[in-house]
Amino acid sequence: MAVTVYAIGRLKRGPETELVERYTKRLKRLKTTVRELPERTSKEQEGDALLATIPATSFVLALDERGDDIPSVKFARLLGDQLDQGRDLAFVIGGADGLSNALRERANTLLRFGSMTWPHQIVRGLLFEQIYRAETILLGHPYHRV
Repeated sequence: MAVTVYAIGRLKRGPETELVERYTKRLKRLKTTVRELPERTSKEQEGDALLATIPATSFVLALDERGDDIPSVKFARLLGDQLDQGRDLAFVIGGADGLSNALRERANTLLRFGSMTWPHQIVRGLLFEQIYRAETILLGHPYHRV
């Protein structure tokens, strides 16, 4: 079982990178790696590159402004269910213009972090924090407070 974040563009050194690294180090069961792909001239080209990279058997969770805004406990259950089935998880963060229709159709789940628009660097930090939070929920750790 692998957990991979596929992202268009590189995360430069700075506080966003430090945040991702902080949560990456904390992860035990949901060890997560990042696969960065270069920016392209269109979201369709970026989508094609992402689709060619993501294993066909992965459960794809794409971050999209039209996705579902779900609570952390439901997110944790979703990840736990997929992991219990032995499925690899592929999180997708598109480029500045968002996701292609083909990638949206391939996704098993479309998620969003609220209705506001977030910079890609911050989205990556938010995603890693939520993956860590999901892990602590699944393990019964007191990090998540209701």
